[in-house]
Amino acid sequence: MELGIQGRTALVTGASMGIGRGIATALAKEGVLGAATSREFGGLGWDAMQTSLMYEEIGRADQSVRGFLSVHLGLVSQCLAQYGSEVQKRAWLPRLASGEVFGAYALTEREAGSDAGAIATRAVKDGDGWRVSGEKVWITNALSAGLFVVMATVDPALKHKGVTAFLVRGDAAGLERTRMPAVELGHRAAEHAVVTLRDVRVGAADVLGEVGGGFEVAMGGLDHGRLGVAAGAVGLLQACLDATLDFARSRRQFGKRIGDFQMVQERVADMACDTEAARLLVWKAAWKAVHGEPRTREVSMAKLFATEAACKWSAEAVLLHGSRGYSNERAVERHFRDAPGLRIYEGTSQVQRIVIAREYLGREG
Repeated sequence: MELGIQGRTALVTGASMGIGRGIATALAKEGVLGAATSREFGGLGWDAMQTSLMYEEIGRADQSVRGFLSVHLGLVSQCLAQYGSEVQKRAWLPRLASGEVFGAYALTEREAGSDAGAIATRAVKDGDGWRVSGEKVWITNALSAGLFVVMATVDPALKHKGVTAFLVRGDAAGLERTRMPAVELGHRAAEHAVVTLRDVRVGAADVLGEVGGGFEVAMGGLDHGRLGVAAGAVGLLQACLDATLDFARSRRQFGKRIGDFQMVQERVADMACDTEAARLLVWKAAWKAVHGEPRTREVSMAKLFATEAACKWSAEAVLLHGSRGYSNERAVERHFRDAPGLRIYEGTSQVQRIVIAREYLGREG
């Protein structure tokens, strides 16, 4: 991967960086933290196709790192580039691209996530600014983030029309973050945290987009984030296929390679077909993004198919490895644990099906 970055320095703050400060520093040094950010703001200026290929390759190795990037780059940097004011972009995009600060996207609550209109976090007018109070859960990158995109409602009665996006500094008074309790099934190197906002003061200039326009910002950000998840799922599929092929060639039973048994060949063929189909769906969505075309339907289709396939074939990869796949001796065990999270992050598979159906059916009247 030709990055062409010279002299880039990453400050990489936050001692609790979940994926490891060394990894985050390396990503920043190579420019990956600003891959999709324009060169004007210190990034590489990659388009959606190039960025998707990067997510796939990193997802092929580790979903926790890919998840960190999908949030930092897709949900925060690209969302800020799309909806931010010139002042906001100049203030934050270079710092995000260099790794001086990490980004986190605070939408999910205990009773809101898929239903963004049910957000309970409140933003109350305070002079020329706002006071934000509420609690967010399962916020990726939150323990180390220097910038949060926080979704809050200015009026619960307005439902989704009251949702507003705010830029909140990581060191803002009244902002607290604690690690989510218990141990995750997968993505164990990622940071998942509870974020509590207690009367956090933000200025009028910290509104991202328009007051009451946060739902549009959220959906636009999810188009970026969901494509990253879908591409990462393709990487996981490819990793499972690679591991299965290696094992099927080397493992011998009954005097021959297990890859010579037709039932194993059937699994290999179907796994390969689904991997390629998922990849092409991601490429189609990325192609439409590159050409500035509407892509919500294609992004949801890519995420739905790729993540469902990742769950199916990571399970089959474990089975085909037998006892060796049942422990962390082999990477397929980790892929199997990581895959279910892909069906949940950035909108569950059920939500993707709703989005797809509505895109085809349209709305009555």
